[in-house]
Amino acid sequence: MKSPDLFGAIDRLPALGAPFGRRRFEVFNPSTGELLAELPDMGVEETRAAIDKAYAAQAEWAGLTARERSEMLWQWHQLIVTHTDDLAAILTAEMGKPLAEAKSEVSHAAAYLQWYAEEANRIYGETISAPSTDRRMLVIKQPIGVVGTITPWNFPASMVARKISPALAAGCAIVLKPAEQTPLVAGAMFALAAEAGFPDGVVNLVYASEGAAVGRELCHNPKVRKISFTGSTEVGRLLMRQCSDQIKKVSLELGGNAPFIVFDDADIDAAVDGAVQAKFRNAGQTCVSANRLYVQSGVHDEFVDKFVERVRQLQVGDGFDPGVAIGPLIDSHALSKIESHIADAVGKGGAIRCGGGRIGRDGTFFQPTVLTDISSAMTVAQEETFGPLAPVIRFEDADQVVREANDTIYGLAAYFYASNLKRVWRVAEALEYGMVGINTGRMSSEAAPFGGVKQSGIGREGSRHGLEDYLEMKYLCMGGI
Repeated sequence: MKSPDLFGAIDRLPALGAPFGRRRFEVFNPSTGELLAELPDMGVEETRAAIDKAYAAQAEWAGLTARERSEMLWQWHQLIVTHTDDLAAILTAEMGKPLAEAKSEVSHAAAYLQWYAEEANRIYGETISAPSTDRRMLVIKQPIGVVGTITPWNFPASMVARKISPALAAGCAIVLKPAEQTPLVAGAMFALAAEAGFPDGVVNLVYASEGAAVGRELCHNPKVRKISFTGSTEVGRLLMRQCSDQIKKVSLELGGNAPFIVFDDADIDAAVDGAVQAKFRNAGQTCVSANRLYVQSGVHDEFVDKFVERVRQLQVGDGFDPGVAIGPLIDSHALSKIESHIADAVGKGGAIRCGGGRIGRDGTFFQPTVLTDISSAMTVAQEETFGPLAPVIRFEDADQVVREANDTIYGLAAYFYASNLKRVWRVAEALEYGMVGINTGRMSSEAAPFGGVKQSGIGREGSRHGLEDYLEMKYLCMGGI
């Protein structure tokens, strides 16, 4: 179907006040192939101009009271809530996810703005007992400075809010480069930020079809004091290297390989519900998506039968069509990856229980797929698929499954279902992951710290801890008092 009108949002995209040049790039609807927009294709010159604007605005923005920054974040939050339907339609058109999911994501983005509008007023220092009576010792916290942010295509609204709302609350000006596949909702959100009254230069947007040159400039430019990136571990490593010469602070939310474990004392129906949610939300294109489903032998067959029945009921199609639960994959490369993972598994003895193929000749739709008889030798057990593919692995005991779950360079999210309280505590503590969902398939919240360990990243987003990544601690020692 044809995408609905984008409500004039593209025409309202804010300009940087920097030269755009002549190059353009196109944004397409992955469901239909329809051309949605042509945007200026920016590079080093435009990125440097945006950084200069942010740097010029930094001192004045940091000098505002916390209440003044809070009020602007509140106003932005309210505008996003008012325009939820418009923003969700833009998001579905450029990314493909079902409209109901898109609305949920926009609401989640607004929740981050609300949270950090409140947290802006709670940046506290501390006093320290001095070793002598003529001295006073205290700690204050100040904004780190200009922040360069790079956001992914899979959650193009919530990632924008999750990254820049704590930065703005802390008193940092920002430069954002959204993913080239999904820049339109970011542009519409920035237009609303302008309406909310943010001073010129505090929020800056850079569109680019290739992120390498923009990323290098953000990392190498000394006016940028911090980089915040969400994306692949490979790119995260590259950005860390580029920031190393300046010892620039980085926050990285990178790849995952999430285990989803079902123990034999679990509520199987609840586990099936959680697995469907954790695996197939956003067509499996989430960094916290369940990538390896481990099911204990005693309940394996029951779980698989119920799980396959539920998966077969999931409707795939254009995100604007009613009843659709799974939209398209983002591009042809994603299709090729899921096909290669299935072919490798089947070639090594895996069985397709449902799905397994593309839908139609056009678009990037793929059947939600369940594989069984999976072994650790298969690619699907080792790599993140990032698609609607659920491999189910049988296991015997808790020690075994914890070892296998931890046998990865990644440590972002993990899930497990169990009833025994002793097992719940032991497994939760033993899993080497930054986030663990216990008897739930969804755990993201603006109030909770989001982030991973090992090669899944550095730092946390969300919660009060997310604000600390944008603040520098300064110790003041006052003598002669």
